[in-house]
Amino acid sequence: MPRAEPAEAAPVVIEARDIDKTFRIPSHRIDSIKERAVHPLARAEYRELHALNQVSFDIHRGEFFGIVGRNGSGKSTLLKILASIYRADAGRISMAGRVAPFIELGVGFNPDLTARQNIVLNGVMMGLSQREARRRLHSVLEFGELEEFADLKLKNYSSGMMVRLAFSVMIQSDADILLIDEVLAVGDAAFQQKCADVLREMREGDRTIVLVTHDMASVQTYCHRAMLIDSGALSYIGDPEEVAQRYYRLNFARANGGSEQGNGLVPDVHARLAAARLENDAGEAIENVEVGDPIRLRIVIEAREELVQPVFSLQCLSAEGVQVFGLIRTLKLDRGEADRIAAGQQVRISGTIENPLTPGRYYISCWVARNRNPGDVAFQVINALDFVVFGQRKGPGVVEVRNEVEAVRETRSGE
Repeated sequence: MPRAEPAEAAPVVIEARDIDKTFRIPSHRIDSIKERAVHPLARAEYRELHALNQVSFDIHRGEFFGIVGRNGSGKSTLLKILASIYRADAGRISMAGRVAPFIELGVGFNPDLTARQNIVLNGVMMGLSQREARRRLHSVLEFGELEEFADLKLKNYSSGMMVRLAFSVMIQSDADILLIDEVLAVGDAAFQQKCADVLREMREGDRTIVLVTHDMASVQTYCHRAMLIDSGALSYIGDPEEVAQRYYRLNFARANGGSEQGNGLVPDVHARLAAARLENDAGEAIENVEVGDPIRLRIVIEAREELVQPVFSLQCLSAEGVQVFGLIRTLKLDRGEADRIAAGQQVRISGTIENPLTPGRYYISCWVARNRNPGDVAFQVINALDFVVFGQRKGPGVVEVRNEVEAVRETRSGE
């Protein structure tokens, strides 16, 4: 669904001004006693890596704010400065409220302690009293579905169990500001959906969330605003859709030797989701669909720039990310009309789809493709809907299929 913007009058809780950070990296390291003995007078040589250069921005209370950039752009360095892990060489940062950094899931856990002990310890480290930390113990274990493993030492946890525990601890934090680095896609598909539901709730609350990520879908889904960092400098700050578009163009320009000219499919952000809903037979909005009832959908896409020969592909995915079905539609044209959509113009994709789905959660995404450069097709994936099919399951699998299959006892010859 389209994002709800936070109140413009919300106070600034993070203020960064002219942040600079440079690292000295040794060109040749002397790591052994033998090397030092052989070269007793050798002097270490260093090169400088300017990670951040005059970066300034404000973040308001209640914002879900994204920081994106290519590898080595400086975004994680910036997050660690906000978390007081690194100290800036120049500039100033003001933060109003209690901060909880989650730079890496599981950092701060003691593998020789049980999950129960680690949860209490992390709660105390985040500023809770022991009593309050113990009170939240059940909620953490329940969300992570780890109740029966509460007294197992973490060194015996699987990687999946570890990330479930770490994410569950994170969302129980009472901090005013959460700093998160690339930790949204954790656990199996069912647990990822639980995490997504919680993050949607969090973005509507008063807590401020700063997310560093390469995942443009997360930026477009969750963020109220975002910023793009390139080579340590602030390139753009504002609408997440625009940030995603600039990020894609930057990536493909670098991949093609500095030119946007490429070959084949090129990710882009040339459209936005204006509205999307499921409807009942009366045309009223609904959230879920009963087994066997038709899927009636209405999706409105708005062009951010002119779309030449646009193609719209709807794909239905299961909770595990398996494509269940899809359909492709081109623009319906009257005689003589040009096959293009002007910037700012909207397209409605609507109709009824026979529902073969068995009970479960499903997603509908819309791929919007357009002709770009000669030989290129620019495409964008828009997450349009997620819904639950409810009712009685009649058989295994993701879909029910019409059939005329029967089991009949074979008669033996001579009987």
